[in-house]
Amino acid sequence: MPVVSNSTPLIHLAKIGRLELLREFFGEVLIPKAVYRECVLEGKGSRDAELIENADWIKVVEINDETLKKSLMLELDEGESEAIVLAIESKAELLLIDDYDGREVARALGLKVTGTIGVLLRAKFQGRIQNIKGELERLKETGFWLSEGLYKRILEEVGDD
Repeated sequence: MPVVSNSTPLIHLAKIGRLELLREFFGEVLIPKAVYRECVLEGKGSRDAELIENADWIKVVEINDETLKKSLMLELDEGESEAIVLAIESKAELLLIDDYDGREVARALGLKVTGTIGVLLRAKFQGRIQNIKGELERLKETGFWLSEGLYKRILEEVGDD
């Protein structure tokens, strides 16, 4: 079953040099056109946009249910809305999404979700990264918002300090 991603996990993992984790974990990642636009076209000229564009394992897929997309856009942005629709249409095993509201809507629609932090935790537990604290620090430097409470809880859980 496929994995679908919204923009933020792709952008932030690319910014910290960890985009390849998605290929290692999932093989192929599907994204809707709005996510491609946000990541690649709006980010044109940036290193992360280039990495995302050149990742041949990231596949752009058109959604069909415009009615569902429009109703989701009452609460969410276009990329999140299309990612949720694509996850439903493709019967995705997982949706990669960081936005709290987007995650809540996706869960309410029966989707399994994780985000950038979940990917990094999986990498830590599988031994692909040694120090999660360093990864989280680099992530925060990219503008990724992470509450101090969650930051401390993650470090306690994995035993990094």
